[in-house]
Amino acid sequence: MHREEPMNKRPVIVVGAGPVGLIAALALRHYGVPATVLEAQSYGRVRPGSRAIFIHRATLQSLEEISPGLGLELAGEGLVWPIKRTFVRGQEVYAKTYPAPQPGRLPPFTSLPQVRIERYLYQACLSSGVEFVWSCAVQELSAQQDGVRLVTASQEVWDADYVIGADGAHSAVRHGVGISMEGTRSPNTFIVVDVAEDVDHPLPLARVFHYEHPAVGGRNVLFVPFAGGWRVDLQLLPGDDVEQYSGTDGVRAWLPLVMDEAYAERVTWVSTYQFLQVVAQSFVDPFRRVLLVGEAAHLFAPFGARGLNSGVADAVSAASAVTKALRAEDSSQIEHFSEERHQAALYNRDAAGIALEHIQGTSDGMRVKRYIGSILAPVWNDVGRWLDEGPYGPRSGPSQTTKY
Repeated sequence: MHREEPMNKRPVIVVGAGPVGLIAALALRHYGVPATVLEAQSYGRVRPGSRAIFIHRATLQSLEEISPGLGLELAGEGLVWPIKRTFVRGQEVYAKTYPAPQPGRLPPFTSLPQVRIERYLYQACLSSGVEFVWSCAVQELSAQQDGVRLVTASQEVWDADYVIGADGAHSAVRHGVGISMEGTRSPNTFIVVDVAEDVDHPLPLARVFHYEHPAVGGRNVLFVPFAGGWRVDLQLLPGDDVEQYSGTDGVRAWLPLVMDEAYAERVTWVSTYQFLQVVAQSFVDPFRRVLLVGEAAHLFAPFGARGLNSGVADAVSAASAVTKALRAEDSSQIEHFSEERHQAALYNRDAAGIALEHIQGTSDGMRVKRYIGSILAPVWNDVGRWLDEGPYGPRSGPSQTTKY
């Protein structure tokens, strides 16, 4: 196929300047490859809500490897809560404490709003020489044997040897190459509320999960602190009126039932979700020129923080594969990326699905297990740990750490 000489030609274009796209660009620069990021929204865009707030140590370590000092910076900016607790119908069944973070070492995790995460990533990208093009929405994309052509909403043409699609759940890149998602949607609706911390009267730092909280009619409630505030998740029951719980008056009615009433006046964001559990049929196009990462490739229920953290692993793996393909003119590394990250996504989808089933307790078997577990937990610590870790899916052993 003959192509006109493009106005803009790059070896690699990353589509999307969210955290996963920023990390893909940063990893490319780490490997010595020029990186250009096309972002549909304008520079300085403000996206509401805390969004992805939890970064695993494995992710912090990956950031340290591609940009020394970045993982430690994020760890210092974020919050490491010292304890987690689990309750069943108002009675505590499990608690675990974490040691205080050691200076100069990565903690088990850090928790901070996505906007702050992106700020650090963006500055690291600028320092490494990443090129950004803002207000540049990809409208058309065609992949061929010799590369990829992108046409923006302003009819500007870009050509690239490879494209990394990091443009989120409604990915124009994924649609452009005709790759579909497969999976399910959660039947229950979840209300997600951000509240700003009262710095004069802060709440005790703890991640707290309530099965069947008695103050809100037996609905499940999750509290997660992050730097500057709290996330509160309320799981609605089948038949609940979503607007009754998600509207301003609704939130002000139920939130004081589960936390200090002063926080009802500190709400900064409210959103509702029916969580998708979907994975792209393939993470690459048939010509092995387009690679999908992050939410362009998969969407999971948030329990276990598998979305952003697995997206980071996608991004670093994609950047490595593209670098090797550029230098060796060999698509086998692209194929390896696709197979490895697709299998990881299926694993994470299934793990998040187990967590979702555990939380929702919709099956008779799960309800019976949880009931028996709540009785045994006070005298059998392993059962309490199972109740606590259920919302996060199965733990990964040493051989499974790359799944994330």
